[in-house]
Amino acid sequence: MQNKYNRTMYACFVGYVVQAIVNNFVPLLFLTFHSSYGIPLSKITLLVTINFLLQLCVDALSVVVVDRVGYRPMAVLAHVFSAAGLILLTVLPEVLGDPFVGLLIAMAVYALGGGLLEVLISPIVEACPTDNKEKAMSLLHSFYCWGHVGVVLLSTLFFTLFGIRNWKIMALIWALIPIVNGIAFLRVPIAPLIEGGERGMKLGELAKNRLFWLFMVAMMCAGASEQAVSQWASAFAEMGLAVSKTLGDLMGPMLFAIMMGLARAIYGKFGERIQLEKFMLMSCLLCVVSYLITSLSPWPALGLIGCGICGFSVGIFWPGTFSMASASLRRGGTALFCMLALAGDLGCSAGPTVVGMISSAASDNLKIGILVAILFPVVLTLCVQLRRRMQRD
Repeated sequence: MQNKYNRTMYACFVGYVVQAIVNNFVPLLFLTFHSSYGIPLSKITLLVTINFLLQLCVDALSVVVVDRVGYRPMAVLAHVFSAAGLILLTVLPEVLGDPFVGLLIAMAVYALGGGLLEVLISPIVEACPTDNKEKAMSLLHSFYCWGHVGVVLLSTLFFTLFGIRNWKIMALIWALIPIVNGIAFLRVPIAPLIEGGERGMKLGELAKNRLFWLFMVAMMCAGASEQAVSQWASAFAEMGLAVSKTLGDLMGPMLFAIMMGLARAIYGKFGERIQLEKFMLMSCLLCVVSYLITSLSPWPALGLIGCGICGFSVGIFWPGTFSMASASLRRGGTALFCMLALAGDLGCSAGPTVVGMISSAASDNLKIGILVAILFPVVLTLCVQLRRRMQRD
């Protein structure tokens, strides 16, 4: 890779840390918002739903907006929204008559930033002249995992040392990262996503391509496979280790994120020695095994280990699907990345929803829900194998 693009890669790595901040910092404060502002928990959980819906809207609208405005202005704007949302979080609940409205507005602002980062960062890295794009993409996505772990650990340490009442200071500290990285994006070189001045495929062209729909299904299964277990990891930590809900919330998701980041970092380090398709298929098999361990183990502690194995197995799914789609649809351009992000987010919502609905129908048996969700990695396996056959035709 040309040396001048090293700065671009580093800025993109930090960009995914910013996305981890806006997605994972505020949930640590839900109980604080409940006690400090008297907001019902039912309203607070609504923040998560609205955040998700806004990010879906950003994914869809970016298909039209990004190419017209350009990657650099949109990347800077994403960091502005991220920083502004975190700053407004410390101000609006106090100055507006209804604290919930203040939280909602602040959350909407940083959700716009997080949604844009999800759409923009991957294609910017894909466009960089790297020797191994699959390796670079996997390493990039590992930074979201490390950002997630860092947000939880550093925020918890801050709250322990200085008290949860000083959460606003922590929010402002986290806001410094998107501010600094946004300035960096004003200067780093950004290569064109499609070389030679070619025109990227429009949405209509993609819709007529069978491979595009195959990758959309694969991306939904990638997101669903990841979140079907991730969202329930804290419950397994509580059951397996007999810890409090607060400690379970920290230990379960953190174990999952560390293992997922480890898988992405390993492929990011040794990707040139491992064929992506084989790594994906091996990971799908390991994911099926982890689901079986998690759902069928008679020992809760082993179920928690199954969650950790699942985190490792799904690590390559999201970046790997991005890389395979980009290689197969070379003129996919911005529209391809936006639609893949949309499919991935839909999968992230569908996975936990399916597990929850099946578990509820089975007398709140969470293990049954996860056992049924084994369908997601199985379908992803079929998609990876079909891709090879479809490209031969």
